[in-house]
Amino acid sequence: MKQDISKIADKISQIQNTLSVINGKWKLPILLSMYSGISRFRDLQRNIPNITTRVLSKELKDLETNKLIVRLVHDTYPVSIEYKLTTHSRTLTPLVDEMIKWGKQHGKTLPGVSGQ
Repeated sequence: MKQDISKIADKISQIQNTLSVINGKWKLPILLSMYSGISRFRDLQRNIPNITTRVLSKELKDLETNKLIVRLVHDTYPVSIEYKLTTHSRTLTPLVDEMIKWGKQHGKTLPGVSGQ
């Protein structure tokens, strides 16, 4: 019994670690947009409905801190900034794909979810 509790506690800890990196309304939409090839700030903002400049900037910094993206500054005039996915972020692809699949299967049956 004690060992089972320890295993559950470990699993909970691992889930909390994952959620601390991808939690929130905007991080996964940002990553999903980047998976589709979008890499510039304004393009990300246009692609993600209702995200503000301030929130996008904060979320990109968080993603960079957690090594899911890198910020590249190109020495051009005007300065050009791109965001690129890291190899580390690509390991989330199966998780994101499963979340999309789950949303398609169950979204319409959940109260308060638009089920788009």
